Amino acid sequence: MTDEANRAAFLEIQGRMIETTGKVKQVQNQMRNKEGEKKRAFLTLEELRQLPDDTNTYKSIGRTFVLEPKSILMNEQEQKLKDSESAIASLQSSKEYLEKLMAEVENNLKELLQQDPGLAHQIMSMTVV
Repeated sequence: MTDEANRAAFLEIQGRMIETTGKVKQVQNQMRNKEGEKKRAFLTLEELRQLPDDTNTYKSIGRTFVLEPKSILMNEQEQKLKDSESAIASLQSSKEYLEKLMAEVENNLKELLQQDPGLAHQIMSMTVV
């Protein structure tokens, strides 16, 4: 390959690497948010279970609190817990896929740099602006 073709290939691989890294970070943030939702639902369920069945319970809707039966609140929290768990499982599989993709891109980059040591030298001598 010519130097220009190698540079173009490097820039393409670098772009894919940056894009994939961004997607991995996004998935990790989504997983962290879902873990928080799951924990809140679990803790709320634990507190609701300790209450007698005839206790007045309230649901927060914005700034308003609405009287709801305990059973409805428990069902809602159980559903939130299940939804969070399924979302976390889905995000975990997405994260694993993206990590495999990242490893593939890294291997492509290593192969390119091994094929053209001059390109590796040029990259190392570049300054970041």
